[in-house]
Amino acid sequence: MKAKFRRLRTNLAYFLCEGFKNIFVNGFMSFAAMSVLAACLLITGSFTLVAYNIGVIIEDLESQNEIAVYIDDTVSREEAIKLEYQLKKIENIATVEFVPKEDAFEDYLEELGDDAYIIEDLREDNPLRDGYKITMKDISLHGETVKDIGKIAGVGETISRKDISDKLLNIKNVVYAISMTLIALLGGVSLFIISNTVRLALFYRRDEIAIMKMVGATNSFIRMPFIIEGAVIGLLGGVVSYYAQFFVYKYISEKLVAGAGFLQVVPFDVFSGTLFTCVAAAGVIIGLIGSVFTIQKFMKV
Repeated sequence: MKAKFRRLRTNLAYFLCEGFKNIFVNGFMSFAAMSVLAACLLITGSFTLVAYNIGVIIEDLESQNEIAVYIDDTVSREEAIKLEYQLKKIENIATVEFVPKEDAFEDYLEELGDDAYIIEDLREDNPLRDGYKITMKDISLHGETVKDIGKIAGVGETISRKDISDKLLNIKNVVYAISMTLIALLGGVSLFIISNTVRLALFYRRDEIAIMKMVGATNSFIRMPFIIEGAVIGLLGGVVSYYAQFFVYKYISEKLVAGAGFLQVVPFDVFSGTLFTCVAAAGVIIGLIGSVFTIQKFMKV
């Protein structure tokens, strides 16, 4: 058992040593492969983070973007209050708050500030109507929710900013589509570069590999250093892309926040751990796939 463990440890040390040796032997190609992979992960990561931030903004809108519902003038106060039950039955409605027309008038006066005296005389003959403030669970169902509200007898009018939510949802969908396309395209580019890097290492050591096979070395023993080479290149590319993403995100977020104070960008720390895990894992997986496919083709020759 000890001898088996010692042999395993020796083999692992050999594989790691040879894997790193291959990286330095083909220094330029290894650096190029790592750089291309890092750039690909940075680009796809940037679009993904943009989509993530838009998603957070939309979630915030879901809790803040209100539908103002105004009750028909022919409906009494008692009947208007009873409409709350029917509104809550609509599946996509999150919260329902009744707003008496007296409270709405006071809120309007407060918004006018120093100019409130203009309509002060209308207090006794309040032209406003009772209404409700409604928030939604899923902002993507904005249109359907407004239609369902309009079907309730006694509802006179609904006012909401569907145009804003629709634009944000469209932007989010476009960014997600671009992200998926880039992941496929740039992932293919990364695989191609890493495959060529490993192929060069295999070609450089072809005589050594032939001798190893003649003395009885198994295919698995021969493959492992090259597989490790691809995985290490992929891991380095992922780590480089993570730190590059940190500086790019910090620069852009600071410029956005400074240039447009109404924009809120999610702090990098919120997703830093998840991002590091994803880019590192993606780099290793791409490196492994590129290495394994290349080695299989080479070993068949």
